[in-house]
Amino acid sequence: MKSAIKSTLAVAATAAAIAGLAAVPSMVSAYSRPLYSYQQANEGAIDHITFNSIKVVDTDAAWAKKNGLEMPLLTNETNFVGAREDTGKNEGAKNIWEGTSIPAEDGKTYIVRLYVHNNASDGDKNTALDTKVRFYVPYGSATSVAVNGWLTSSNATPQEYFDDVTFTSTNGSPFHLEYVSGSALLENGGFAKGNGVQLADSITNQGNNGGSADGEWTKIGYYGLDGKVPGCYKYINYVSIRVKAVYDYDFTVEKKVRIVGDTDKTWKESVDAKVGDKVEFQIQYKNTSNYTQEGVAIKDVLPANLRYVDGTAKLYNVLYPNGATFTEGTLVTTGVKIGSYTAGSNAFIRFTAEVVDDDDSLKCGTNTLYNWGQAGVGNTVIQDDAQVKVAKVCETPDEPTPPEDPEEPETPVVPELPTTGPTAIAGGIIATGSIATAAGYYIASRRQLR
Repeated sequence: MKSAIKSTLAVAATAAAIAGLAAVPSMVSAYSRPLYSYQQANEGAIDHITFNSIKVVDTDAAWAKKNGLEMPLLTNETNFVGAREDTGKNEGAKNIWEGTSIPAEDGKTYIVRLYVHNNASDGDKNTALDTKVRFYVPYGSATSVAVNGWLTSSNATPQEYFDDVTFTSTNGSPFHLEYVSGSALLENGGFAKGNGVQLADSITNQGNNGGSADGEWTKIGYYGLDGKVPGCYKYINYVSIRVKAVYDYDFTVEKKVRIVGDTDKTWKESVDAKVGDKVEFQIQYKNTSNYTQEGVAIKDVLPANLRYVDGTAKLYNVLYPNGATFTEGTLVTTGVKIGSYTAGSNAFIRFTAEVVDDDDSLKCGTNTLYNWGQAGVGNTVIQDDAQVKVAKVCETPDEPTPPEDPEEPETPVVPELPTTGPTAIAGGIIATGSIATAAGYYIASRRQLR
């Protein structure tokens, strides 16, 4: 999209120059708008509302000094979309913005800023109306990715303005840009002074919430989000978003396992083992892209019940066909760097682990231990697993012998109850209830033993 737009604008600018549209000022830029020197702008050459149309020429510095004026920070307003790395610091006027191209490093975040300057003089008397901006951040991957910025105003000439900034790969590998949600910001010396005012994510296509696929036009303004921008440097607005560079490294990782000492030397995805066995793992990394991948890292994540055997980790590649030993333990702790790999090349990492049950954590029956092998290039990490299945046999305790049933007591001789009144009868009923309760407890304890 960006290439097509730039080509169209280049043709339009060339045609305008040939037609003589730049006769009064000295330059023509995108959308055929005339450009003005800093001196021309201050001497009243701009008699209408226009944006970002000042370009400093060689004589402007001497003229500004003679008249006690400071030169503008942005000397070429046609490059009004710029970018810089998000370092977490705001240096104000000392910030260095790249207006055409900036190298994109994997995993770093960048601020893309759109500069908005109504070049008309007289402030509120020449207020631009319905001033809006938007950004387009490509979804696709390439070695060169451009972020486009647009500006429009209903009473400006021209009404619409376009510029972009291009991010370039630092190592020839393709990458894409991801918009950082919640990062759209308006800053000015008016109501958005200080920390600025957050704008809707829909200002970009990637933060789109049902709006335009190119990003929604979003109103800005000096006194509020009303689209009104007075003329002059005092009323400049800055609109920014943040994007993250993510390299699309294309590689694979494969994890295999085999039993040490087994006559079957085949690498498998899963093996059956028992406590005390030693198993050998293999991690294979392969560069499947057309580019060299630098700083490849490998790490193994051992589960409980698999103990790394010191000194067994080795790297095999074209430089080390017989294997090179790693620093002790780093493979299964912090991970190890294994170098750079050209397109199509690969490497193998092998090491030994022992099946253990030191803390009696293996459960009775079959235990599946997942061992993950990870490969990382830049900020991209992928992983694969191999399985060790360990059967643990637990002895079943003998069932305790239940106590013998007590002998049935002889049937007691029930004496004839005296007829002495209700008190004695009540006592007899309580005694019978106690016997029934005791029998109930006995039955319950028998059930527990079963």
